[in-house]
Amino acid sequence: MPWEPTFGQQLVGITFNPSGDPKVQRAKELCAELADLLYDNRQKDIEGLFIEHSIFSAAITDILKAQMMVVKSLTLKF
Repeated sequence: MPWEPTFGQQLVGITFNPSGDPKVQRAKELCAELADLLYDNRQKDIEGLFIEHSIFSAAITDILKAQMMVVKSLTLKF
């Protein structure tokens, strides 16, 4: 059976790390885990309220932004 990435792994692009930097990999893994935690919790109540959906969406967006900024900070070269 082929490997299926989780929601969080897809979100952060877990397999994209051209430099092979272990710090970048770890940052992506941490952000993927956080996104999966939210996603798994959301799936329990698929008929949730609008406010819950809004908060979930904002949190996922912020996780993605944070992951990108952390990777940028780790790989920034002058």
